[in-house]
Amino acid sequence: MSMNNEVKSVIENCAQASHDGLISFGEVVMKLMSVGVESYYADYRLGQTIYYLPSGETHRVNLVVPDIPIADTFRADGVQAAVRGAQSGVVKYQEFMQLTMSAGCVGYFVWIAGRHVQYLGRRGEAHVEHFPS
Repeated sequence: MSMNNEVKSVIENCAQASHDGLISFGEVVMKLMSVGVESYYADYRLGQTIYYLPSGETHRVNLVVPDIPIADTFRADGVQAAVRGAQSGVVKYQEFMQLTMSAGCVGYFVWIAGRHVQYLGRRGEAHVEHFPS
């Protein structure tokens, strides 16, 4: 099944604007929800983000990750500090990626329909952050 061009365009525009620090995570979620995206996975190691629709359709977008190693040890407190910084508007996406990678995060699932994010470590560790009310 081929995803329609409008949905692809919204996904790609959100990815670029987020990368450029022009829109917040909340704005990304609202725009993606408006075109039916139910979840997405940002994979730091692969350098891609995969977006999922309820129909089973997917769309991949390249993710330009910082040129730093992902820490070996997963630190949920470091991930949580990066999330709080992003929520307050102090931390933009490029810095967010650096901070979470330094905290041992290899990627994260955003469950728009489930209203939470799972941050993952190399050994299957996970830290869950629920969307603010």
